[in-house]
Amino acid sequence: MSGLKTEFDVVVVGGGAAGLSGALTLARARRSVLVIDSGEPRNAPASGVHTFIGREGVPPARLLADARAEVTGYGGEIRQGRAVSARRLATGGFSVGLDGGDAVSGRRLLIATGLADELPEVPGLAGRWGREVLHCPYCHGWEVRDRRIGILGTGPLAVHQALLWRQWSGDVTLFLHTAPEPSDEEYEKLTARGIPVVEGRVASVEVRDDRLAAVRLDGGREFPCDALAVTPRLTARVGALAGLGLEAREQEMNGHVVGTHLPADPSGATEVPGVWAVGNAASLNEVVIGSAAAGVRAGAAINGDLIAEETSEAVNARLTVSR
Repeated sequence: MSGLKTEFDVVVVGGGAAGLSGALTLARARRSVLVIDSGEPRNAPASGVHTFIGREGVPPARLLADARAEVTGYGGEIRQGRAVSARRLATGGFSVGLDGGDAVSGRRLLIATGLADELPEVPGLAGRWGREVLHCPYCHGWEVRDRRIGILGTGPLAVHQALLWRQWSGDVTLFLHTAPEPSDEEYEKLTARGIPVVEGRVASVEVRDDRLAAVRLDGGREFPCDALAVTPRLTARVGALAGLGLEAREQEMNGHVVGTHLPADPSGATEVPGVWAVGNAASLNEVVIGSAAAGVRAGAAINGDLIAEETSEAVNARLTVSR
């Protein structure tokens, strides 16, 4: 990194929608800002970004490329790399170590590292992730409307998921797999909505002609399937930030643990002064447009925090001179 700038007002860790949106807000506020981007967006396998008004259906790579150009157009910097450590400096601010051995510093940190999807261990499943193996009907439901949709049950939310996906298709099947047996009330709801329940573990997903074709159970029985909805465990990518004192906590949905996140207030401020967290790192169910909005809020809050600090320093300096 010889010859490159290493000190910034704000270092943004993560170059997805949340991080780039925060960086754009800060760059337009005339802040020096650096985005550290590993180049591994969570939605890379998807063909398009959805429910993002004005950019509906845009390929994820195109959205990020446009956003990066906007950030750099206002003077922000983007560097390819991965943050491997972070610590508070004795003089104030923070140091972030990069995987190449270099380090950068920022007066404030914005964490937008996203999350990792931990998929059920079913042969063939991971290879179709983001294509026909899906998790969010608001992101992908329209694309598989009226198709044969299977629900891979892995926990207590399986029935909820089946009823939700029923909005997009009249042909939905719940494969219990490792999910608990539905209650009598849940069976009543599933029956009323025309959702059959198939008992037994799923042995594999079958792919033919480069498309998901069927779900195969232990014993060999197959069920035709065009799309399979899963509930991955959602784990915040925050391991490199342990030196800051940040700790991921479990997040619940409908009373059940679905993963981990970094607790933050509505502006993104964490329990560690000077550190903000936005996007899926802070909220597991955030969609792309929501992550972008969270980045704007955090960028504005960080700028306001820096203004307050700078104003206080200016007042103290003035008082010192006048004495």
